[in-house]
Amino acid sequence: MSESDAYPPIEAYGIVGNLETCALVGPDGSVDWFPFPHLESPSVLAAILDAHGGGRFRIAPIDSFETARRYVDDTNVLETTFHTDDGTVTVTDFLPPAGRTNHPKKVLYRKIACDEGCVDLAVEFEPRFDYGRAETSIELTEAGILAEGERERTLLESPIDLEITSGNGRNGRITGEQSLEEGDEEWFMLRCTGAEDADTDPAAALEETIGFWTDWVHDCDPEDGCAFEGPWHDTVVRSELALKLLTHAESGGIAAAPTTSLPETIGGVRNWDYRFNWLRDAGFTVQALMNLGTASEANDYFDWFMDLCQADDPEAIQPLYGLHGESDLSERELEHFEGYRGSSPVRIGNEAAEQRQHDVYGELLLAVDEMHRHGRQLTDEEWDRIRDIVDYVREIWDEPDAGIWEVRGGNRHFVYSKVMCWVALDRALALTTDGDYDAPLEAWRESHERIRADVLENGYDEAVGAFVQSYGSDALDATGLLLPIVGFLPFDDDRVQGTIDAVEDALVEKDVFVRRYDGDDGLPGEEGAFVLCSCWYVDALALSGRLEAAKSRFETLLEYLNPLGLVAEEIDPETGAHLGNFPQAFSHIGIVNSALYLGYVRGYDTPGPAPMGIRLGDPAVDVPVLSE
Repeated sequence: MSESDAYPPIEAYGIVGNLETCALVGPDGSVDWFPFPHLESPSVLAAILDAHGGGRFRIAPIDSFETARRYVDDTNVLETTFHTDDGTVTVTDFLPPAGRTNHPKKVLYRKIACDEGCVDLAVEFEPRFDYGRAETSIELTEAGILAEGERERTLLESPIDLEITSGNGRNGRITGEQSLEEGDEEWFMLRCTGAEDADTDPAAALEETIGFWTDWVHDCDPEDGCAFEGPWHDTVVRSELALKLLTHAESGGIAAAPTTSLPETIGGVRNWDYRFNWLRDAGFTVQALMNLGTASEANDYFDWFMDLCQADDPEAIQPLYGLHGESDLSERELEHFEGYRGSSPVRIGNEAAEQRQHDVYGELLLAVDEMHRHGRQLTDEEWDRIRDIVDYVREIWDEPDAGIWEVRGGNRHFVYSKVMCWVALDRALALTTDGDYDAPLEAWRESHERIRADVLENGYDEAVGAFVQSYGSDALDATGLLLPIVGFLPFDDDRVQGTIDAVEDALVEKDVFVRRYDGDDGLPGEEGAFVLCSCWYVDALALSGRLEAAKSRFETLLEYLNPLGLVAEEIDPETGAHLGNFPQAFSHIGIVNSALYLGYVRGYDTPGPAPMGIRLGDPAVDVPVLSE
């Protein structure tokens, strides 16, 4: 088997989930990633990280085939259709959402239906608990294939006879074959710990799961199913569904991605665990959720991160947490895994939780302000937390930090971090005006103006003609595109337009692919272009009045989504291959917000909803109409 056969392209995967965990299904019918019971739990299947020892559950034709894939309309129910010379068969994958159906959430259902002709199928099942570290015993029982590790177990119910073909019951491989003719349907059910004896009707589970997802999509807007209408409606809905899959039903936390260690460069070391929630995502996420009409998810998420901010000392607030609020995210390496296409190390946990990232406070205040503008009133306790955070920002804004990109080459005076400290004060001051909250206004206003003056003096480089990445540097950073979007300067300010042009010249490839920054970040190797940064570029153009350029670039970007409408963290500008963890919440949030910014809700000629708490019409931030 060649490397390309062993590891499908990242963009070839689809995803299903139950609002607690997710599974990635490859184009060859193989479930190659499945952590259990939660997204951040150890894996049961992880062939995407080690094709030889990670574990998989594959159902596919024996003979050569071509594959077509789709989601059942407005759902996260995945269909993979195999076309062979002799017939066509479809595999339908899903997990019932937690607490939303009458069927156990801890069952991965795989329906096999022959649509025409006759197809011979091969089944392969290799469970590997605890990231392949725990010895897995496998036993053939009357109920099915029982696999047990140290703490977890699975039971595979199969309509066909399976046998242990290797491993002799230890770390074994289960295989079998079945011929299906037109009209035949069979069900495989992978029952995980807690669901071994649960009664379930698979056909009813499918119907209820489809019903849950379609009802949820149509409940997002009381009038017509979604707050967004226009040419990109289906793309936005798919992004919305992907974000919902990454939302934990119990806590309201939203994972950055469902995977770990998918590489930013094939064979490179930039491989990170993204199965956690970054507080910096708060502002952009709340904006996307509220504009889409998913107020319940936005409020749950808001409650979740406000609870995380209860620390007595704001300094104790971490940049990221586990989906249940865990603070210990110690980073470790799985040395026994070879990594996706040899990209090692494979990491679990994330050391960035221990960093100082001052931008997070501004992003939290953006979220608070966004929720307040949508009618959410802060309790006295919540305001006390916010006031403590803002007072802390006044103390530390002039200190270096690791920045939004979590560089591992030492702290610096990052311009974006300074700007977001200004944003924290700016939005807090706005809240005191709009909500009549008590605050030391004179001290806050003094710091607000002091930070702004400092950034204008030290963050803008006259020779470069742009805001730079950090004080004393001439390196550019895509976060410079956000300065007008968060209201630091008006869109038609020459320094803003100069920054857009400089980023375009230095960081943009093939019209739309935007690298995060130039210069050293303390890590070896390179990376792809960040999808989120491409969206920021589109936003900056659109909100500067350069709508035609923004639309053109956005349409180009959407051509690189996979056929299911999903996208990873990064894209290789040369090949179009997806890189990094997949699918990436921030990428889909960027797509949603860019579509909204472009104004398709209101028509082709006007900007969309106000960006990140900015009140359009304020002379300081009014959107101009510039010539193309």
